[in-house]
Amino acid sequence: MPRRKPSRRPTKHRTFSVINPATGDSLAMYPIATQKEVRAKVEKAREAFRSWSKLDAEDRATYLLHFAEVLRKHKADYAETMTLEMGKIIRESIAEVEKCAWAADYFGQNGPAFLRPDIVATDAMRSYVAFHPRGVLGSIMPWNFPMWQIVRFAVPALIAGNTVVVKPASASPQSALNLEMAFREAGLPDGAFQIVVGDRTTATALIRSPVSVVSLTGSVGTGARVAREAARDLKKVILELGGSDPFIVAADADLDAAAKGAVAGRFVNGGQSCIAAKRFFVVDSVAKEFLAKFAENMRRLRMGDPLDPSTDIGPLVSRTQRDEIEGQVKDAVAKGAKVEVGGKRGRRAGWYFEPTLLSDVTRNMRVLREETFGPVAPVVAVPDLDTAIREANDSEFGLGASLWTQDLARADDLAKQLESGMVFINGIVKSDPRMPFGGVKHSGVGRELSRYGLLEMVNIKTVEIFPGNPGASAVRKETE
Repeated sequence: MPRRKPSRRPTKHRTFSVINPATGDSLAMYPIATQKEVRAKVEKAREAFRSWSKLDAEDRATYLLHFAEVLRKHKADYAETMTLEMGKIIRESIAEVEKCAWAADYFGQNGPAFLRPDIVATDAMRSYVAFHPRGVLGSIMPWNFPMWQIVRFAVPALIAGNTVVVKPASASPQSALNLEMAFREAGLPDGAFQIVVGDRTTATALIRSPVSVVSLTGSVGTGARVAREAARDLKKVILELGGSDPFIVAADADLDAAAKGAVAGRFVNGGQSCIAAKRFFVVDSVAKEFLAKFAENMRRLRMGDPLDPSTDIGPLVSRTQRDEIEGQVKDAVAKGAKVEVGGKRGRRAGWYFEPTLLSDVTRNMRVLREETFGPVAPVVAVPDLDTAIREANDSEFGLGASLWTQDLARADDLAKQLESGMVFINGIVKSDPRMPFGGVKHSGVGRELSRYGLLEMVNIKTVEIFPGNPGASAVRKETE
């Protein structure tokens, strides 16, 4: 009996749909990359690495500066895509593209200097520390800052001479694909930066492929799974995980500035930010006045169509996220919290939840014990700053912290006591290409941005040179 020839029909991909959170309507369908396709992208990146890594850092920098120009050129289109995919208000989407361009400029201008060898005096004729690329870096990125999260990883990785393969969140694939097109338009060599679209199986395939480093921005649970997968092959991980940042108001704080900062820090990106202020600890003597000013500023926020430039609060990214926030608020109210502002779903299509202010919050409520990834601000009155610091540190997270006081000398001391990777005095926590970004405890491992973040992505190599003729120079003999 003759053997049947194998079918030459292409394999049918599994697909997923991207939903517009402002309307609940489907935007587009995307195929889920197979394990074979993931491997092919990584092999292509390995091939590109051979030439990309040999370029001088100054030459690689030129591509990044061109990339910044492309981002600014297409800013309006890229911003609209982000808003449609994940509900970010259009003003913030535009600012996100601009920030991506800033980061590309910063590393394009400063990256070559960051990578110059450090000369060290030793017994050798010449000793230095070199910074060499590691290879292909794999990255798994979230939806809440769908361009910035990728850029803040990819740009320093690329200037260091690595190549990059990114698996973006399934909620925002087109924003990531726009970055791929922007790098291509900037002239980046084929294979140096690639996007692979898919789901959790795609992410697992990327981790198990021959990448040298795995970077993730996501939840604690996902970070633990990624770290276990990467550990199978002893791959380095860079993990930026959850945050439940404290916002501390001292008795001597400028309450008007603090209240405005509280609104800006809590409701950026609709509250869907790892570094958003999420737990508010206010000294008793000013708690009532601060609460009133906070509420007054919150009531000015306009919830509506995220594409409308006058909108301040858009939808949450999904029905699941909206329901999670609603559950946390109901839990707090059932346990005695008072709703000062908001507290309900928005009265429109899509996944809206009103900006919500809660008082009389206690430690047994989910809004304090969990990361609240949405527009809800729980306020706790405390007797003094020492108590505020203890309460702030009573968390599995340690990403950022914001402290409001006019006693700047004491602020320095309090900053040392806060268990976090970042502390901002009289300002809200934010990322900046010039400063390292990352946390402690369950908020992550490693740093991003600045020279410190760049050095997470290189092989820090010791090189010592001795004379070829031992008699040509006195070299101290090491004793056994």
